[in-house]
Amino acid sequence: MNALQAIALAAVQGATELFPVSSLGHAVLLPALAGWHFDRAAASFLPFLVMLHVGTAAALLLYFRRDWWLIAQGVLGLADAHQVAESRRVFLLIVVATIPAVIVGFVLEHFVRRLFGTPAAAAVFLVANAALLLVGERLRAAGRRALDTLTLLDAVVIGLWQCTAFLPGISRSGATMVGGLMRGIDHEDAAHFSFLIATPVIAGAAVLEVPKLLRAGVAHGTFGISVLAALIAGVTAFASTAFLMRYFRRHDTWALAPFAWYCAVLGAGGALLLFG
Repeated sequence: MNALQAIALAAVQGATELFPVSSLGHAVLLPALAGWHFDRAAASFLPFLVMLHVGTAAALLLYFRRDWWLIAQGVLGLADAHQVAESRRVFLLIVVATIPAVIVGFVLEHFVRRLFGTPAAAAVFLVANAALLLVGERLRAAGRRALDTLTLLDAVVIGLWQCTAFLPGISRSGATMVGGLMRGIDHEDAAHFSFLIATPVIAGAAVLEVPKLLRAGVAHGTFGISVLAALIAGVTAFASTAFLMRYFRRHDTWALAPFAWYCAVLGAGGALLLFG
């Protein structure tokens, strides 16, 4: 992978990580369609993608800095009794929603790593992601619950939905939003909670994978390119988050549909080109 390819992948990842269109699916499929010849199954490729996620995590922390500051104050007991109780409740929900992904990621690591190098699988799962978004919209729970009414059961359900994103082409944010919609919260709150629980998942992956990038025996200068790519991914992710929070606030009816049709077209078109 050369520097221009790394930078292009960073921009795509940052723009698609928060959109419900699967950044990993794009990272696997688009290079194949563009004719870029590098080994997506190489030991350094997945850690490189995780470096891009580090940039995304930083962008999420910056955008939701008030949320995380309030959570930190509450967890440490540095606020009034009501805020401490509420912040600790939110923190517990985030932890509970994260646990399924940690367990599934550990169990399926080698299987998932093989899929990351398979563009055809990414194309097929992008179509599956389109179906997931459309079905999630249709099956969304009746009524509207506020985000502060989420229970531990809601967090478990949303966390289980998040596990589907280990398949390249299934969007993590899309799956967790579908989980939120089916528990009765609206698109904006579903996106808000999805983005909050993304941070520990991404940070945990980075803790595991970044050291592997340093030990992978990659070409000289690759780590520096990865850091630059992480910065680019962070900037685009911040812009994407700001856009999406406004979008979901203003479009609560079938808000996921445009992303579903985009995934269907890209996945089906990519499959035709790859299998044709």
